[in-house]
Amino acid sequence: MHDGTPPDAIERAVREVLGSLAGDLTANEAALLAELEALGSEVARAKREVAALRVDDINASHIPAATDELDAVVEHTAAATNEILDVCETLEQLAPKLRAAAHRDALGAAVTRIYEACSFQDITGQRIGKVVAALKAIESRVAAVTARFGAAAADADPAIDEPPVEATEGQRLANGPQLPAAASSQEEIDRLLASFD
Repeated sequence: MHDGTPPDAIERAVREVLGSLAGDLTANEAALLAELEALGSEVARAKREVAALRVDDINASHIPAATDELDAVVEHTAAATNEILDVCETLEQLAPKLRAAAHRDALGAAVTRIYEACSFQDITGQRIGKVVAALKAIESRVAAVTARFGAAAADADPAIDEPPVEATEGQRLANGPQLPAAASSQEEIDRLLASFD
């Protein structure tokens, strides 16, 4: 940690000292000092890159949006699995009403296979839970790095705002399923469909 002296002032001071000592240095000392100067420049560049990461966007928007989408995947998968299991129960209740034993056995075997296949939902939920935990850990670590280095780098060299990327109409329409809070209402969908007439 430094005492509040701006990093560019320290770099200027080192350059002045190097310039005044150039005649008194051996070749090895000059090479070592040049390497130190290059290292200082690399550290300054890394600090600027950390400041340009837009950590606020990552922590406030990107990671929460990703975790919300993953939570929605778990919810929709669970709902679909429950629906499948309900249908399997109905099929099991119908099986005894079949006349041929072979048909009852085939239906029973098929229902059993469906039950077994539905175990994917639990496994998927566990794996997505691990991804969400990893995203939250990344969010925490990025915030810690930014708190430690980002403020000084941001003061020295503020990030340049990048223009937003324009999405085509097809990209805007083909954005996949939406979270319930962001989904279009049936009225909006009806209006869109009516506009095609």
